[in-house]
Amino acid sequence: MTTKPSDWLVFLESLEKDKKNSPVIASLLKQLKLVEINEDKIVLGYQNQGLRFFLEKRLPEIEKMLLFHFKKNLSLSLILVSRPKTKEEPLFSFSPSINDVFFRANLSEKYNFDNFAVSGTNQVAYAAAQAVADSPGSAYNPLFLYGGVGVGKTHLAQAVAKKALEKKPDLKALFCPGDQFTNELIESIRGKSTVGFRKKYRHLNLLVVDDVQFIAGKQTVQEEFFHTFNSVVSAGGQIILISDRSPSEIKNLEDRLRSRFSGGMIVDIQPPNFELRTAILLIKAREKNIAIDINAAKIIAEQITDSRALEGSLISLYARILGKKNQIDLEDVDAFFSNKKETAKKRVESGDVIKAVCSYYNIKQTRLKGERRSEDVSLPRQVAMFLLRQELKLKLEHIAFLLKRKDHTTVIHAVDKISHLLTKDPDFKEGVDKIIQLLYL
Repeated sequence: MTTKPSDWLVFLESLEKDKKNSPVIASLLKQLKLVEINEDKIVLGYQNQGLRFFLEKRLPEIEKMLLFHFKKNLSLSLILVSRPKTKEEPLFSFSPSINDVFFRANLSEKYNFDNFAVSGTNQVAYAAAQAVADSPGSAYNPLFLYGGVGVGKTHLAQAVAKKALEKKPDLKALFCPGDQFTNELIESIRGKSTVGFRKKYRHLNLLVVDDVQFIAGKQTVQEEFFHTFNSVVSAGGQIILISDRSPSEIKNLEDRLRSRFSGGMIVDIQPPNFELRTAILLIKAREKNIAIDINAAKIIAEQITDSRALEGSLISLYARILGKKNQIDLEDVDAFFSNKKETAKKRVESGDVIKAVCSYYNIKQTRLKGERRSEDVSLPRQVAMFLLRQELKLKLEHIAFLLKRKDHTTVIHAVDKISHLLTKDPDFKEGVDKIIQLLYL
C-alpha cells in the first residue's frame, strides 16, 4: 500500500490521542514540514536548529512509533528548509535544555565543580580552572593540565566547560580526545571534506582537548591543530589541554606547538593524598546513595592510592552488604581486604608489580625501564626489583631482563638497598607497604 501525505497527518493525530506517547514529540513533529514520504522513508524539513537537535536524538524512538502505526519500517530524516518570508514567526520557539547543550559539547553529566574534591595536591589547578570558567579566553590561555592517571584532569577540564556553558549556553564549546581529532581529520581528508572539519573546530569559543600528547609525531595533524589553536585563540576563544606529561616532556611535538602550549598556565596535578582520597570516596558514596562509616572510608583511602580504584572498591563492598545491612562499616572493610589479599596472591604477575610501582610513584613504565639514573627514576626501579624478588620470587636474571638492566648484579644491589631503607626509614616502609597492598586489590 502506498504511503501518502495524508497518512502522515493521521499519524500525527494518533500520537496526540495516544497517552503513552510523548506529547512533546507530537507537538514538535507538527512544526516540521513534510518534504517527502514514500514506501521506505519520510523526510521532514526544519527551520529551527534547536528543534532539529532535540528530535535527532530521539529518531530511534520516533521510528518505533512509525513502525507501530504503519506496520512497516520507515526511516526518518531531517533536512533544513528555508524560512518563508511571508509567514509570521511561530508562536512556539524551541530552546534546548542545558543538558542538551552539554551533550552537544560532548561533556559527561558526572563531571562538575560541585563533586570535585580539593586539597593541596590539586588546589592550584582548581583555582586556575575556576578563573578560566569565570572568564574564558582571558584568564589563562591555554590552560594546560597534566599529571598521572586518575588525578582529576578530565573532571576539572569538563567542569570548566560546563560552568562556562551554564553562564552562556550559546558558546560554541567542544570536548575532544586527541585521538578523535586525529581520526576526524583523517576521515575528512579521505572524504575530501576538510572544509567542514575546519569549520567545526576553528570557529569554537571553547575547545578542550584530552590526551593532547597523541597528536605528537603526526605532521599533518600537528599542522592542522596549530592552525586550529591560532584560530580559536585569535578570535578570543579558550583552549584547555590535558596530557599525562608537561609540554617539555612530549616527544616529537613541533616546537611551535610546544611554545603555544607553554604560553598560558601549566599546572601539574599530583596524585591525591590520604585526605583527598577520603573525600573522593565520600563524594562517590553520596552520588551512589551508599552509606559508609567515615572510619571505614579512611581505611579504604589508606589501603588504596589509585583514585580510580576507590570507586571500584566502594561498589564491590556495597555488593557484599546489599540486602544484609544498610551501611559499610569497619568489619566489612577488614573482611574485604583480607579476602582480596588471600585470593590475589595466587595470580599476581610481574606486570602487576611494575604497574603498581609506576602508579604509586606516578611514573611511566617506559621511564622505569629506560636509561635514566636520576633519583626520581632509579628509586622506583629499585623498589620494583625488590618486589619482583620478594613477592614473586623471580630469578635475578629474569628481573634484570624485565626492567632492561644489563645483568643481575644491578638487581642484587637494588634488593640490598631497599631492604636497608625499609629498616631505617618508616615513611619509606609505609610507601612500599602501600604498593604491596595495591598489588592485591
